[in-house]
Amino acid sequence: MSEDKSGIATKTAPISIYPILSVNFVGTLGFSIVLPFLVFLVTRFGGNALVYGIMGATYSAFQLVGAPILGRWSDRHGRRKILLLSQFGTLTSWVIFLIALYLPLVTVVEVESTMAGQFALTLPLVVLFFARALDGITGGNVSVANAYLADISSESERSKNFGKMAISANLGFIVGPALAGVLGATAWGETLPVLAAAAISLVASLIILFKLPESRPVVIEKDPEQANMRKIFGQECKECFEIKCKHTLTFRDLLKLERVPHLLLIHFMVFLGFNFFYIAFPVHAVQGLHWQLTDTGVFFSFLGGTMVLAQGPLLSLASKKWSESRLVLAGSFILAMSFVCFLSGTIWLIYSGAALMALGNGIMWPSLLSLVSTSTAERFQGTVQGFASSSGSFASIVGLLAGGLLYNMVGSQVFLLSAAILFVVFVMASQLRPVAARAED
Repeated sequence: MSEDKSGIATKTAPISIYPILSVNFVGTLGFSIVLPFLVFLVTRFGGNALVYGIMGATYSAFQLVGAPILGRWSDRHGRRKILLLSQFGTLTSWVIFLIALYLPLVTVVEVESTMAGQFALTLPLVVLFFARALDGITGGNVSVANAYLADISSESERSKNFGKMAISANLGFIVGPALAGVLGATAWGETLPVLAAAAISLVASLIILFKLPESRPVVIEKDPEQANMRKIFGQECKECFEIKCKHTLTFRDLLKLERVPHLLLIHFMVFLGFNFFYIAFPVHAVQGLHWQLTDTGVFFSFLGGTMVLAQGPLLSLASKKWSESRLVLAGSFILAMSFVCFLSGTIWLIYSGAALMALGNGIMWPSLLSLVSTSTAERFQGTVQGFASSSGSFASIVGLLAGGLLYNMVGSQVFLLSAAILFVVFVMASQLRPVAARAED
C-alpha cells in the first residue's frame, strides 16, 4: 500500500512492517534502559521490595484502564493517531521521571510492618509513582501496535510477523540494559539513562509521525450523505464507502466468542507467572546474589539476546512443522522448567534458566499473540488486543504486588510459584486446537 496526503494507506502496495518494528524496538529500548537500575533507585529513595512491586503495579493498574480505551479508539480513529498519543504520554512521563531524580529526599510517610517490612515513602518516590501512572494510562502502544501488525499481515505471514515483533522487542532488551550499564557507570549516574529513555521515546514519536502509514481507513458508523432530491431521481454519484462498524465490541461480546475466554485466561496466566519473576529476580539479584548494576545489565542482555535467537530462526523453522497451539503447549512446558533453575545461587544454573526461558518464551509468546489475533474480525483487532493487554495488566498488578510481598516472606522460593503457574498454562494449552482463518462477521 501507499500513503496519501491524509496519512491513510491506499491499496497499491503492501505496507512494510519495518516502521512498526522500529517503533516497537525503540519503545522497548526506552523501557529496558531503566529496568536494571530501577530497583537501586527505589531502594535509595527509601523503598523496599514491596514498594518496587507497587511501582510496577502502578503502571499496570493504569494501563488496565487505558489500554481498552485506546484499543477502541484505534478501531474508530486509526492506529497511527493513537500510537502517537501513546508515545507522547511516554515521553512526558520520562521528563517527570527525570525531575524526580533531583528532588530533595523528604520523607512523607514511614512504614514498619511485619508483612510489608520497613520503608519510607519519600517525595522522589511519589513523583516516580506519578510518572509511571501517566505512562500506564497512555500505555496502549503495545496492544495498538499488535493490532496494526494484525491489520497488515496475511494469514500465512501472521505467526512469522508476530515473531519479528517479538524479536524487535527483545533487541531492545539487549541494547537497553547494556546501555544502562555503560551510561549508569558515568559520573551522571541514573540521569544519563533516563535522558536516553526520553530521547528514544522522542525518536519513536518521530517514526510514527513521518514513517508509519495508517494501516486501515477510519471506519464510519452512518451514511455521511443525507437524503436529497438527487438521490430520489437517481442522479447522485455511486457511494465509494462501506459502512461496517455497526456496534462496539464489548467485553461481554468477547466472552461469547469461541476460544476467546480461553485465550484471554492463558494470556493472564502467562503474565502472572512472568511478573512474579520480574519483581522478585531484580531484588534477589541485589539482596540474594549480591550483584552490581553491571551484573544485572549483562544478565538481561543475555536473556534478550537468546530470545532473539529463539524468536528468529528457531521460531521460523518450528512454525513450518507445528501449529501455533502446539508451539504454545511446548513453550509453556519449557518455561515452567526454566523458573526452577532460578532457585539456585549457582551462576551457570541461573544462566541455564535464562536460556530455557528464552527458548520457551520465544516459541510460545508470538504463537499465542497470533492465536489471539485470529480470534475475531479484522475491524475489532484494536478492541481485542486492548482487552488482552488489560488481562496482562491485571495479572501484572497481582503478580507485582504479591511477588514483592512473597519475596519478603519466602525469598527465592517465589520462583516455584511462577513454575507452577506456567505448568497450569501447559495444561490449559493442551486443550487448544488449530483453527482456520479469522471470522469477518
